[in-house]
Amino acid sequence: MIDITLIREKPDWVKAELKKRFDESAVARVDTILALDKQRRALLLESETLQAERNKLNRAMGRFRGNKTLGKEVMNGIAARIVTAIQNKQYETALDLMTNPPADADGEDMEGALDRLTETLRGMGERVEVLNKELEGVDADLKENHLWIPNLLQPTVKVGASSEENTILPPEGEPRQFDFTPKPHWELGPALDVIDFERGVKLSGTRFYILKGMGARLQRALINLCLDYHQKNGYTELYLPFIVKEEMLYGAGQFPKFRNDIFADRDAELYLLPTAEVAITNLHRDEILDADQLPLNYVANTPCWRREATSAGRDVRGIKRVHQFQKVEMYKLTTPETSNAEHEKMYQQAAGIIRLLNIPFRKLELCSGDVGFGMARTFDIEMWAPGCNEWLEVSSVSNAEAFQARRAAIRYRAAAGAKPEFVHTLNGSGLAMPRVIISILENYQQADGSVVIPEVLRPYLGGQAVIEPIA
Repeated sequence: MIDITLIREKPDWVKAELKKRFDESAVARVDTILALDKQRRALLLESETLQAERNKLNRAMGRFRGNKTLGKEVMNGIAARIVTAIQNKQYETALDLMTNPPADADGEDMEGALDRLTETLRGMGERVEVLNKELEGVDADLKENHLWIPNLLQPTVKVGASSEENTILPPEGEPRQFDFTPKPHWELGPALDVIDFERGVKLSGTRFYILKGMGARLQRALINLCLDYHQKNGYTELYLPFIVKEEMLYGAGQFPKFRNDIFADRDAELYLLPTAEVAITNLHRDEILDADQLPLNYVANTPCWRREATSAGRDVRGIKRVHQFQKVEMYKLTTPETSNAEHEKMYQQAAGIIRLLNIPFRKLELCSGDVGFGMARTFDIEMWAPGCNEWLEVSSVSNAEAFQARRAAIRYRAAAGAKPEFVHTLNGSGLAMPRVIISILENYQQADGSVVIPEVLRPYLGGQAVIEPIA
């Protein structure tokens, strides 16, 4: 989440920044947050003040009752004056009457005053409880609205309403020139007996699939290539739980916005990972790290589950958009001063694998309307798929700055004794398997229907160089 101090001190600037995302509901929430924050602080002040005064009066009450120098009539008279002072919120006067009682109290309504004083003090406690209950409700409303505010974008992010306005950099690598019409993977897969669409649907419904034989082995080889490459470049491999608690999704910025996109066991309040990013974000939740530990570089291979929205367009065919897929995820925790440099390093890390595969790819710098909810800046990487005749996103590399760290309370100390600061977090696919498999099958297909295996993968496949079609 963004720093609420920014909303308090620079609300108009925050609104202007949020407008760059073309999210009017987020802009409107700024005023709601300001009103709730003002109400919260007023309630908190009243509650804490009343509780403090009650505590002082309760302590003084014991001494007042035990004062043997006062007769019953005088004590009741003083008690009546104390009650009046409390009702008028003259707490110092009430305290002074208890600690320095006058010698007489003529002219006061004295009958039962001591009992009324006891009830008045009890009433102060009940009022504190009412205020605290009201404060809980306001706190919940404030937090809910705050959680719906997206991250603020970096100044370099181009303002644009949709993906149509992303900045596309020149491709790296030349698309292959075929002397035959390249087939899409949804034809190649069954012909090679490496993708079984029908049985995937039979088992689990639409947008599920089975990788078979060399299809499954090719995916395993890709995963191992990615993990080995990242490990050699300073990333620590993790094996993570595939199921997480609800607060982990809030910490990573998935909830509340993307709640309906995630598969869940709602009775147990457990959720299947939409991405390993969710688990790794919370790895150092509620911790204070030392600056010399940073950057922390992690990598993990996990299945990912998503309730991808269906469409009538070209994404329906094949394995471009599915409910379950494997993804190797990179993740960094850095200092604010180094996060932009680490962002570029992470992009190069993902691109490096594609270079090894020798397949054309291109970099996109996402515009303001296309940057993800919790991210401050994002680069996408798309690989060329000649059978589909399109560029397919295989990696999204993002800098979340302090957005996730503030939600998950991940901080670091720049030096011994220094005030803790929030780390910056970065994440990126390195890579997402289904679309890489698509790109390999379609780029390396031959006229006879076979597919040549990229050289870098052959050591992971026992030296096999070609996937032959079934007879």
